[in-house]
Amino acid sequence: MGKVLSFGELLLRICPDGDGEWLKENKLPFYVGGAELNVATALALWQVPSAYFTALPANFMSEQLLGYMQGCNIDTSRIYEGGDRIGLYYLPKGKDLKNAGVIYDRANSAFAMLQTGTINWDEVLEGISWFHFSTICPALSQAAADVCLEAVKAASERNIKISVDLNYRAKLWQYGKQPAEVVPQLAQYANLIMGNIWAAHKMLNISLPAGIEEADRETLLAQAQKTSEEIIQQYPTCQSVANTFRFDYGKGIQYYTTLYTDQKLYVSKEYRSEQILDKVGSGDCYMAGLIYGFYNRNEPQHIVDFATAAAFNKLFILSDCTTSNVATIEQTLTQHQFQ
Repeated sequence: MGKVLSFGELLLRICPDGDGEWLKENKLPFYVGGAELNVATALALWQVPSAYFTALPANFMSEQLLGYMQGCNIDTSRIYEGGDRIGLYYLPKGKDLKNAGVIYDRANSAFAMLQTGTINWDEVLEGISWFHFSTICPALSQAAADVCLEAVKAASERNIKISVDLNYRAKLWQYGKQPAEVVPQLAQYANLIMGNIWAAHKMLNISLPAGIEEADRETLLAQAQKTSEEIIQQYPTCQSVANTFRFDYGKGIQYYTTLYTDQKLYVSKEYRSEQILDKVGSGDCYMAGLIYGFYNRNEPQHIVDFATAAAFNKLFILSDCTTSNVATIEQTLTQHQFQ
């Protein structure tokens, strides 16, 4: 097996407190992230050969970030040098990326300004057996969407497995197109599609009954199977579909997921916690867990259980990417035996 290449924009998360103490202290916590880099970091930590593609400007900040990624055992040799700036986003402590308080500062970033016809895909995809991206990429700009399509076509032509995370960020789709106008042409190349029933409806035009938000667990699981079957019917290249269910209550959380593969729905254990630390990157950790399982040819039930435990474990780690190794995740899995 070759390396897993994660394709997307590197971001710096600026994380001010909600009370403005950062102004008095003259310091702001920050984290290195970006959905695809979070996946690449987790896979490298779990001993899966991991490479990353993004665009970074030629400056000392980029040099330090390259050193950071190399220290995480991520192959950075394919990163494109060019552009003027690194993307940023601001998110108050403890908030979710879907929260209205998130502020993006990504316009005209090096990645968003990439153009088709400028990347040597023979070099970028050399030695790659799995290509991963998220729908955050085509949300940035028409140019980024075009490069993303060029990338998945190049990967498909080389018989590289492709996965996509249906990340929906309403604030990013600002260049005149809606996700359903862009994402389907990308998804047609994917072998593994991850998201949730609502994202599939929004981005792939998959049917969803009214009032499903108030449905019980059994109904949601049945809908996960229907959504998965409809995706595979509409996108014949797709072999597996994963759906996550994360519900907040107070400061706590309820979390479970499904994996549909080989015409069967596999359901994870269900996790609950009265408090969590950081919601950012949990879905990326789940995506990494799926890739880890398929890459190692694990059984479907173990794939979905491991990925779910990894995602739940990430909720208690204060950073964009996980720091939990495989042994820690397996321990999380054995400690939660309830359904």
